[in-house]
Amino acid sequence: MRRFLTIFAIFMASHLVAQQAYASDTFLGIPRFKGVNPVKDMNYQESCGECHFAYFPGLLPSRSWKKIMAPKALENHFGENAELDESDRQAILSWLLANAAETSHYKRSVKIVLSLRDDQAPLRITKTPYIQRKHEEVSEMLNRRADVMRKVRSLSNCAKCHQEASKGVFDDDTVRIPVYGEWDD
Repeated sequence: MRRFLTIFAIFMASHLVAQQAYASDTFLGIPRFKGVNPVKDMNYQESCGECHFAYFPGLLPSRSWKKIMAPKALENHFGENAELDESDRQAILSWLLANAAETSHYKRSVKIVLSLRDDQAPLRITKTPYIQRKHEEVSEMLNRRADVMRKVRSLSNCAKCHQEASKGVFDDDTVRIPVYGEWDD
């Protein structure tokens, strides 16, 4: 019994240390920032942001961006032809991979990576377990209220509710849901 209690105490202590490190603004001496790293690449912003919100690379792991940016995938990019010339495709892909979730020091990116299994490569940000968990109540509301659904249209329409999405800020206190109002979690 004493051995069990010792092992349990060590486990609990290490768990508390890990939780504190995870919640802090540094991890192993590396600074961590809130939200996600905003888009700073103009080629990506212009090429992808022309048709939809230019999603932050830190919202998906590199394995997802590789699939999304594959030449065949761009031919049918969620029902649209989003082909790019090869030099632009390679440049954008390189930037996405360099800034993907697993390379980021931003807390939201870290949480997204931790929510995924190693074999998961979601093609949609809304299919990551972390994002699904954070939007459970909102999803239910969208399904119940047609007036809100008409305004928001989809969870992939980040900037519709997240007032500072363009800056990479997704905190609850910056959420205002059309028709419903400020988010009170």
